[in-house]
Amino acid sequence: MAIALYMDQHVPRAITVGLRLRGVDVITVYEDGASDMDDPGLLDRAGELGRVLFTQDDDLLAEATRRQREGIPFRGVIYAYQLRVFIGTCIHDLEIIAKAGEPEDLLNRVQFLPL
Repeated sequence: MAIALYMDQHVPRAITVGLRLRGVDVITVYEDGASDMDDPGLLDRAGELGRVLFTQDDDLLAEATRRQREGIPFRGVIYAYQLRVFIGTCIHDLEIIAKAGEPEDLLNRVQFLPL
């Protein structure tokens, strides 16, 4: 089973479009009506939808780390530093993760890009 992605509001639209052109299952927080949620709420929402959250927001990275420390389950976070990873690299790496991975691979984990 492929990994479905949930894009937070900090992700450039070009990444979402590029992934969709490659057949990756992606929705954005805007499409879901969740763009005003706080970071814990976004992680919870991604879990409700059975999706892994992709972000370039340091605060979401901190929330995922807090959950790891405290044993609070989440579906997984993929994180890319905004100024260190090119859009094309994000698309390429996210496509690999989504198509080759299993949802269980990222449970309660943070995966950093680039791979």
